[in-house]
Amino acid sequence: MKCRIGLISGDGIGPEIVREAKKVLDKTAVKYGHSFSYTELLLGGASIDVHGVPLTEETIRKAEMCDAVLMGSIGGDARTSPWYRLEPSKRPEAGLLGIRKALNLFANLRPAYLYEELRAACPLREDISAAGFDMLIMRELTGGLYFGERKTEEVDGVLTAVDTLSYNEHEIRRIAKRAFDIAVKRRKKVCSVDKANVLDSSRLWRKIVEEVAKDYPEVELSHMYVDNCAMQLVMNPAQFDVILTENMFGDILSDEASMVTGSIGMLSSASLNDTKFGLYEPSHGSAPDIAGQNKANPIATILSAAMMLRYTFDLDREADAVEAAVRQVLKEGYRTGDILSEGCTYTTTTQMGDLIAARI
Repeated sequence: MKCRIGLISGDGIGPEIVREAKKVLDKTAVKYGHSFSYTELLLGGASIDVHGVPLTEETIRKAEMCDAVLMGSIGGDARTSPWYRLEPSKRPEAGLLGIRKALNLFANLRPAYLYEELRAACPLREDISAAGFDMLIMRELTGGLYFGERKTEEVDGVLTAVDTLSYNEHEIRRIAKRAFDIAVKRRKKVCSVDKANVLDSSRLWRKIVEEVAKDYPEVELSHMYVDNCAMQLVMNPAQFDVILTENMFGDILSDEASMVTGSIGMLSSASLNDTKFGLYEPSHGSAPDIAGQNKANPIATILSAAMMLRYTFDLDREADAVEAAVRQVLKEGYRTGDILSEGCTYTTTTQMGDLIAARI
């Protein structure tokens, strides 16, 4: 199979972790007889340095010519980087929001799985972590507060900021259908998370989700307020299968879920549109404090590459092989610093990529 993959190395640790994911993909291609070609794309701070803007039409055009895009991380240290002296629309994160919108990447999938070998790194009580968990957070990605109208103005002599949270029924329906489709292939449970006791947008969200649920009688639907969900993620994460939620809630809850796995460096993600195209990236940030030091954990990016094989290219066997290689390396006791525990072997970014590729 011939696969055209766009690579956005990005900022901070991005180039290091993308390099290791590419190493694993190349080994997979050799092992299973595929041909992967790569197109380098600029986004975020790296694009600002070259073009003065975080996203160019050229990057969008080249991305559209690829079958999928694998991305590292975007952004820098907001306290010291010159990127953050620019107006908000010119900062690195604006490029990420822009490419999601341009490519219509409305469905964000963030799995959170507790590996048996990493239970010692899980911050939850032992009786909670012993139950394990395997959940997928389905986050709507191109609507809501992050894309609503916003302004800051002086009102009656007082500076006032306004951000608009807006959803229509079509935006809600398409993400709900994607969540139920995935739940059918998992444990057939969807928990829709909202704030319907306060927000009109959440009341519409709940109404449309319940309508979609009627087409999936085999899937159990439940509702949960976002504040309760935040508590339940640390009290009883094993209860969740697919969590369906809107943009801002999903942003916050998926980061919380990543930390109960032991490290945000373990959490992969996929952002999909109505076709097979997807943008795949780790859920963590650019970690500028350790950039260039060969310390970063590349596993989330490698697992994101596995999601790309599964969801865009339908290469389930190959995706299984990458995920199995990750589990094997962890079972053998190799760890980057963020998940290091007593009795394990400290491993650099490069070494971790080598170890996983060798076990494909």
